[in-house]
Amino acid sequence: MTIPDENAVYPNPEIKEVVFIKNVIKNSNIEIGNYTYYDDPVNPLDFEKHVTHHYEFLGDKLIIGKFCSIASGIEFIMNGANHVMEGISTYPFNILGGDWQKYTPTLTDLPLKGNTVVGNDVWFGQNVTVLPGVKIGDGAIIGANSVVTKDVAPYTIVGGNPIKLIKPRFKTEVIQALEKLAWWNRDINWITINVPKLTQETPTIELINDLMKKMNTLKKL
Repeated sequence: MTIPDENAVYPNPEIKEVVFIKNVIKNSNIEIGNYTYYDDPVNPLDFEKHVTHHYEFLGDKLIIGKFCSIASGIEFIMNGANHVMEGISTYPFNILGGDWQKYTPTLTDLPLKGNTVVGNDVWFGQNVTVLPGVKIGDGAIIGANSVVTKDVAPYTIVGGNPIKLIKPRFKTEVIQALEKLAWWNRDINWITINVPKLTQETPTIELINDLMKKMNTLKKL
């Protein structure tokens, strides 16, 4: 059984525009799960350049789960982009330096939104912008050219500027069962064997139960 190496930069050496992100980032405030990839025909190694206003002193993190698919044009805007809004002016005098620097706002003054968290098996279309502090659930699909201004529920399809719900991907009971299955946390050999069931069959409670049963059998072995 030949499986792409989770520690490789290029999972498929013949396709140089696709990289496993966790193997090219250096910022400790960016956490990426195994097998999550970034596809960019221009410079796929520069994923970190698409995480903007990410200042270490703020401490906010970008956390992305496993098996996510991220297309070119992505931009994660972090909390450093926020300005104080309570006064007359929103101008960030402090970051321009000089005598203005002493007027640096405290962390409690800034409208911080917390970590940006992306679940597992999330698909981002091209040219998506994600605003600070957003939470995106497992299995969600973000349409091309979208601006993600609010949280996205698991296994829903959203799109637009700002995003709107297009539709849930599956029935509520199926989504709940898929969240319990959490296939991305399974042994990679189990995942590889079950790729056809994960990608080619419409999910039903019966199918998910069958996958759970096989998973439990594998544990016993």
